[in-house]
Amino acid sequence: MSTPPPDAAPLFRVDRFVVPENAVSVFMERLRRIQRSLDAMPGCRQNLVLTRSSGPGRFSVITLVEWESEAAITAAQEAMRSHYADEGFNPGEFMQALDIQADLGLYRSA
Repeated sequence: MSTPPPDAAPLFRVDRFVVPENAVSVFMERLRRIQRSLDAMPGCRQNLVLTRSSGPGRFSVITLVEWESEAAITAAQEAMRSHYADEGFNPGEFMQALDIQADLGLYRSA
C-alpha cells in the first residue's frame, strides 16, 4: 500500500481552548459562525466542536477540522484571514479580551 504524498494527505487542525464560564456564550457564538464558514469551504471533510467542563468556572472547547490536503487548508486559512479583515475581527485580541487560553495545532495521521 503506497502512502500519499504529504501535500495530498489529510490534515487535521486541532485547537483546544480553555474558556472562562462568563465568556462561553460569546465564544461559542463566534465559534459556530467560524464553523459554518469552514463547513462551506472546499476540502473540509469534517468539522467538530467538542466541549466539557474543566473545573469550577472554566470550560474546555476542542475543535477538530479534517482537511483533504495541505492545499485545501492553505486556501481556507487565506479565505478566513480575508473574511476577518473585512469584518475587522482579530482572533488574538478577541481571545485575550475574554481571557481564553488556546493551544492550536496542525496534525497528520501517524
